[in-house]
Amino acid sequence: MSKLIAALDAQLAQIDAQSLRRRRRITESPSTPRVQVDGRSMLAFCSNDYLGLAAHPQIVEALQQGAELYGAGSGASHLISGHSRAHAQLEERLAEFVAPQIDNARALYFCTGYMANLAMLSALAGSDADLFSESLNHASLIDGARLSRANVQVYPHGDIEKLSALLAASTAAKKMVVTDSVFSMDGDLADLPRLLALCEQHDAWLVVDDAHGFGVLGAHGRGVLEHFNLRSPNLVYMGTLGKAAGVAGAFVAAHASVIEWMVQRARPYIYTTAAPPAVAHALLTSLDIIEGAEGAERRAQLQNLIVQWQETLQLSKWQAMESSTAIQPVVIGANDVAMQVAANLYERGIWVPAIRPPTVPAGTARLRVTLSAAHTADDVVQLVDVLQQLEKGA
Repeated sequence: MSKLIAALDAQLAQIDAQSLRRRRRITESPSTPRVQVDGRSMLAFCSNDYLGLAAHPQIVEALQQGAELYGAGSGASHLISGHSRAHAQLEERLAEFVAPQIDNARALYFCTGYMANLAMLSALAGSDADLFSESLNHASLIDGARLSRANVQVYPHGDIEKLSALLAASTAAKKMVVTDSVFSMDGDLADLPRLLALCEQHDAWLVVDDAHGFGVLGAHGRGVLEHFNLRSPNLVYMGTLGKAAGVAGAFVAAHASVIEWMVQRARPYIYTTAAPPAVAHALLTSLDIIEGAEGAERRAQLQNLIVQWQETLQLSKWQAMESSTAIQPVVIGANDVAMQVAANLYERGIWVPAIRPPTVPAGTARLRVTLSAAHTADDVVQLVDVLQQLEKGA
């Protein structure tokens, strides 16, 4: 056997020994709470489809219509020939959507949220910048910070005082604070009002990854900025469109000058083929639903389910983390125990993923329960009952 392959096999064996190997399951139906997985019908609490829009008939129809209008692919990057009328309309609509929170707003559409974060950090920071990164930021923000060539300083989770001291000590020409809005493995919210006040005081950018807030938070689903009623030219905002919006891709919204700079300098945007125009066309319908009466009803249903979960789940050994969002983690502790609990749930027809290091700190392996407006109260009752039974038998 090749020494190179043998070395990889040895490393994979170490991953197995720590109960850290990741495996994929094959879904065979649309993303709904009742999903076919590897030939089985399962009740799923693992999707980020928070509003239940991924299989919405109007959005599916819009996607089909987009394919009829524009074909299957874009053919090139946005700056060559891949920027379709659908892309342009989507960016205009997104800019209007976030305009109440961002001065002179403009938006830029990306294939993925990961790509959007790499693009905005690498374009806006640089070797002359100090970049202050929240310790629980998503991997895409961490990698974007590395790619930016900035001097990166990590501040502890939620520690505004420590961040304030770091900003005060900085003599860099450019300063940037980077944070998730809703932390994807804990479900808690960043204190954005205080963060923005600090950034305005120190003339720093505040970069907000609202992957898990866009569409869900705020009276009109405009996300965490609407939720906190924030507005500032210092804001650079990223929202994903494959979670609550139910389709695919992401966008960055900021002052028009920021977006124009990204068009000129953001390599992950410049040097990649544009997403299929049909996807952008479908997202126009998704935004209409999010902003309209149906979106409000779905957000209200989701909130009711969150309250039901928190009021009915009673645990004595495991810890349900405090969260007001659709992400409701249950900390188990050891990797192997978390994996066994997830397996036991799966045997009973309930699909909840076990999250382990390095995604979360060692010793805090957890179940990541995600609720959707498409769930019913009976679905939540079923999960709570089975989870409490498993804990008693643990």
